[in-house]
Amino acid sequence: MAYLAEPVPTVPQPRPSAPRDRSGPWLTTRPRRAVVGAPMGAVLFGRDGTLLQDVSCNGDPAMVHPTVGIRAALAALRAAGFALGVVSNQPGVARGLLRRAQVETVQARAEALLGPLDVWAVCPHGPYDGCGCRMPTPTLVTAASRALGVPSARVTVICSTDAVADAALAAGAHPIRIRERTAETGYPPCTLTTHRTAGDPVQAAELLLRP
Repeated sequence: MAYLAEPVPTVPQPRPSAPRDRSGPWLTTRPRRAVVGAPMGAVLFGRDGTLLQDVSCNGDPAMVHPTVGIRAALAALRAAGFALGVVSNQPGVARGLLRRAQVETVQARAEALLGPLDVWAVCPHGPYDGCGCRMPTPTLVTAASRALGVPSARVTVICSTDAVADAALAAGAHPIRIRERTAETGYPPCTLTTHRTAGDPVQAAELLLRP
C-alpha cells in the first residue's frame, strides 16, 4: 500500500516522433533567375541566426523573422549576379519535433519575406545519427554548390556558427563569420584566424562586392 508521501512509480511512455529520414541531405532547388552569362559565384547563408532570427526547432511560419540587414544584403548580391542559397542543420527532425513539410513551410515563408533563393540544403539528422551531411562535414555546402553549378572555390558561406564555417572550409569554399554582439560588451575579441569576419550580413556582402 502506497502512502500519500510516497512517490507513485510510473513507466516512461515512448514519445511520439516523426519517422526518421536517414537519406542524404534534403535539397530544394528552383530554376536560376534570368541573368546574363554564368553567375559571378554563389553565396550560401546559414539559416538560423544568419538568414533568420534563431528560433529553436521552428516549424511555425508565423515565427519566421529575417535578421537585421539580411534584405539589403540579399538585394545587393542578387543585383551583382550571385546565385543564392541556404545550408542548415535541422536536428529537430531527428528528435521528432519537426516534419519535412514544416521545414519546407518555413523555407517558403522565408522566401515570401526575402525573395526567391536558388537552393536550400538541409540535414535532417541529429548529432548521433552517423549521417554524412550534418555540418561541420562539407556535404551540404558541396551539394548546394553542385546544384547551383558553381565550383566550391567560387562559393562564399555567410554564417554565424563555427560548424557552418568549418563546413565551408572543408568544402573548399570561403566562409565569412558574422561576429556575435552583446549589449554589454559589444563585439568580443575575434579569435578566428582561418576566415574573414563581419559585423552583420550587410558588411559580409560589402566584403564580397568590394572592388
